[in-house]
Amino acid sequence: MPRTTTGPTADRSLVSLPWEELVTSALLGTDRRPPVAPGGRVPADGPAALLDAVALHTVRRRAGLLPAVPGARPEPTPHDPRPQLPEAARHRLAQLLADRAAPTASGRRGAAPDLTELIPQWLATANRLGFRAPAALVPPLLDAARARTDLRPQALAFAGPLGLWLAALNPEWKFALRGSAGGSLVPDTSDPEAVRRLWEEGLFAERIALLDAVRAREPGAALALLTTVWSTERAEDRLMFLDSLRTGLGAGDEEFLEQALADRSRNVRATAAELLSALPSSAFAGRMAARATSCVNPDRTGAGAGAGASIAVEAPHECDAGMQRDGVAAVPPTGRGERSWWLVQLVEATPLGVWQEQFGGRPAEEIVALPVADDWAGELHAAWCRAAVRQRHPEWARALLGAASAPPAGSPGPASIAERSKLLAVLSEAERASWVAAFIAAHGLSEAFQLLGVCTVPWAGPLGRAVVDALDIARDGGSYPWSFSGVMGLAERCLDPAEADRLEVLTATPDEQEDASPGAGGYWSEAFQRLVSTLRLRAAMEAELT
Repeated sequence: MPRTTTGPTADRSLVSLPWEELVTSALLGTDRRPPVAPGGRVPADGPAALLDAVALHTVRRRAGLLPAVPGARPEPTPHDPRPQLPEAARHRLAQLLADRAAPTASGRRGAAPDLTELIPQWLATANRLGFRAPAALVPPLLDAARARTDLRPQALAFAGPLGLWLAALNPEWKFALRGSAGGSLVPDTSDPEAVRRLWEEGLFAERIALLDAVRAREPGAALALLTTVWSTERAEDRLMFLDSLRTGLGAGDEEFLEQALADRSRNVRATAAELLSALPSSAFAGRMAARATSCVNPDRTGAGAGAGASIAVEAPHECDAGMQRDGVAAVPPTGRGERSWWLVQLVEATPLGVWQEQFGGRPAEEIVALPVADDWAGELHAAWCRAAVRQRHPEWARALLGAASAPPAGSPGPASIAERSKLLAVLSEAERASWVAAFIAAHGLSEAFQLLGVCTVPWAGPLGRAVVDALDIARDGGSYPWSFSGVMGLAERCLDPAEADRLEVLTATPDEQEDASPGAGGYWSEAFQRLVSTLRLRAAMEAELT
């Protein structure tokens, strides 16, 4: 390209062209996109004229540049009074956050622990012990939480005020400001002015977090906040606000919930009815009990039968206006009969103590064992299950679960593992673990995965031994090891780390059996090696934090 000149003889016909048009010609080349001066004239020496015009434009742009107006400096980070992490624990967190191990080409996980799966447990322990996050590790922690929603509650709690301060400066971390659990700065709930200001001016997520915090401290004060804005909030917001009343639910909430039964939103009405049904002494519970006991009674018509020897059911013939006002949905789901649909809603909203009065003081275990006329047993027991979960009633949950060793189809409650998991969650931690251990011993692991998910970590000794014994039996039986990969992964996170030494013997490669899957022994050995390594790593992590 010929050397340009900016002297008096230079061709300045392109100077008036917009900067963007000059850039386009330069990128595409003057042969493909020749610059055209005003009036349609194409300079004889296009490249030189283009460079002259660009040079003049550049000088003008630089000369006309005004100093930028300085932005407001961010406020200093809020003080975080929590103690610092021990140095060994800080190094461990850095290692966990930096791990990006990709699966092998064969899909095998190998014998090394999966560090990324240990991050939630590490964070839970650090939060329980009250440590604050090292400042240098908060950005990678927020990056990890952005990629994995399951990490967000614990990660944001650990990151604390610094995490929220940084999130306000980086759009990629804005999820931390949008109402993830622990993601909102809640003022001191004992400061009425700070509470009022955030309640009136805060983002929705901040208001939800505030309401939860006030509710946990003083239920009546939270209810008073809610009543000030209830009529002006959107239906979906009213629903989320109403959900906050589950914490500390009591008789003082009844009047408000009764009014919510007339809400214009069907979902709000249904939630209000659910909350009222968890208050056995409420007027709502009394109304539902009266309706339900007119439908379900001891059957005294059978010849020679003793009082209450069986259960008679007469489902409602209509869903009147009073039932609908109390949250009974009139239109059943597709494929469901109207009368059974109405019956189930009445029974699940009735206090369970009513049935013991209705059946002559019999305990729950005897009531659920009574025969039910006309094939209503499934519907009735399903409704009682939902009532036991809603009312957190251990006696009824225990009765509906039945013996862990009994076949699911032969139990009084539901055969569904999902429903059984909900009932188990009502029981104490020790009873829950004991029941699941007995279930595994009787039925193996194939149906136990969801049940294990409701057991407290680390698993109690009997439960952990039941899981390991079942895995050992599966290995000795020549089963496919990958069929149990989910349970094995759960065991890595939930077994008591003290079990590692006892499991060492299972890391050896067993002899191949004739009817076993090819290579299964090697897979099992590798899986148990990974389990033992992970348990030891978890023990080390706990020691570093404590």
